[in-house]
Amino acid sequence: MSEAAALRFRKLGMLTICAVYLVILAGGIVRASGAGMGCPDWPTCFGQWIPPTSEIQLPPNYHEIYANRGYENTQFNPIKTWTEYTNRLVGVTIGFLIFLTAWSSRIYLKTDKPVFYLAVTAFLLVGFQGWLGSTVVASNLNPLKITIHMVVALIIVALLIYTITRSQHQNFAPIDLSILPAKFKTVFLIAMGMSLLQIAMGTQVREAVDFISHEHAYIDRQFWRDDFPIIFYVHRSFSSLILFTNTWLVWHFYQNVVKNHTIVKVGFLLFGLIVTAILAGVSLDRLGMPPVAQPIHLLMANLIFGTQFFMWMVLRYSTTQKSAD
Repeated sequence: MSEAAALRFRKLGMLTICAVYLVILAGGIVRASGAGMGCPDWPTCFGQWIPPTSEIQLPPNYHEIYANRGYENTQFNPIKTWTEYTNRLVGVTIGFLIFLTAWSSRIYLKTDKPVFYLAVTAFLLVGFQGWLGSTVVASNLNPLKITIHMVVALIIVALLIYTITRSQHQNFAPIDLSILPAKFKTVFLIAMGMSLLQIAMGTQVREAVDFISHEHAYIDRQFWRDDFPIIFYVHRSFSSLILFTNTWLVWHFYQNVVKNHTIVKVGFLLFGLIVTAILAGVSLDRLGMPPVAQPIHLLMANLIFGTQFFMWMVLRYSTTQKSAD
């Protein structure tokens, strides 16, 4: 296996990871703007591969057509239609990128077969994710299916991060874990578990917000907070514990690990992501649910877990190298 081929695989894999996060952001924008039914059919959009830009391009009885399909009160809105269509285009792009990543991973068949199998699994999951997206549309945006759709995206990201990190583990300088507190790895695992729990609570809040927004016809956003369930307040308070725990981890990395080590730099990134997520959450709570804050909050939550997972993999391979020396 050539070094150039390994570098190409890493760059392609990283590009694919970025694209997955982009589609998570796009999905958040779709959900925050109420554009989920901007295209009431799938894979076409209003029966066309390229959506219309004006209502006059649709059949005069299109309301009746979609009412018969179970989508009552379908109203064409060019902004919502093209927002959802763009989301789909990003999803298709990921399909191509993940295929190329899986194909290029074949160079590891002789040296590290799990890299190849993991990349292929991620490719199959993206296909499943595409099918799941079609069922979300068919279900008229069932909140549970939307949540499952997001969870699968999180699994795809974790698989890709693990695959790329494993393929390049020799590039991570070993960390002398003896200089870190004895309970450090345990606290790190707890922090990752806390992030997953926070995401789970966040999905419950999002499902409630979907219902509330529908009840308010997606207007009067400043009044939505009055109907938030108790889980919202638990979710909000839990963020302080997450910030404290991760700050403790990042501080110990900074104090005990060589300053130019990858894990220290990524640790500061993690801290910034958590602060950004909290600020976005505060704006949702105190500024009348501004639409721009919802997708940012969602993206930060996914980036936080992905960053933690990458740091854990670096720790894991550093441990392996240390014991092997």
